[in-house]
Amino acid sequence: MRILLVALSLLFINPVQEKSTWKTLAKVTIEKKFDELMNFEIDYPTFSEEVKALDGKEISLEGWMIPLDELRGENYFVLSALPFANCFFCGGAGPETVVEVFTTEGFDFTEDRVKVTGTLSLNADDPSRLMYVMSKAEVTD
Repeated sequence: MRILLVALSLLFINPVQEKSTWKTLAKVTIEKKFDELMNFEIDYPTFSEEVKALDGKEISLEGWMIPLDELRGENYFVLSALPFANCFFCGGAGPETVVEVFTTEGFDFTEDRVKVTGTLSLNADDPSRLMYVMSKAEVTD
């Protein structure tokens, strides 16, 4: 019986953990600063200690693909916590709801929800990148 309970609990940890990870990633404050070089205001994040603890760690997230391969290559997309119509780029949420993803292998674009596992890096300084970047990522259904 104990083995069955452990096995069942493992089945349910990942979905809860992934939702929890998006909630953790939301624990960031954004400050707008004028950038002299770019000549406009840019969002600069300040990460909470909980978010900083994820830096360099392997995490899993579920979300929707936003294909931007023409910008960075064929193994690149942006993962959104929300469906495309509600994502950050479409005005429905903030920058904490998207992650740049660099995969280890090619992937097939889908409009369905996907699970992505990879190494998270925090970006507080490069305004040409998102504040969350996942590398060495694998996409599963």
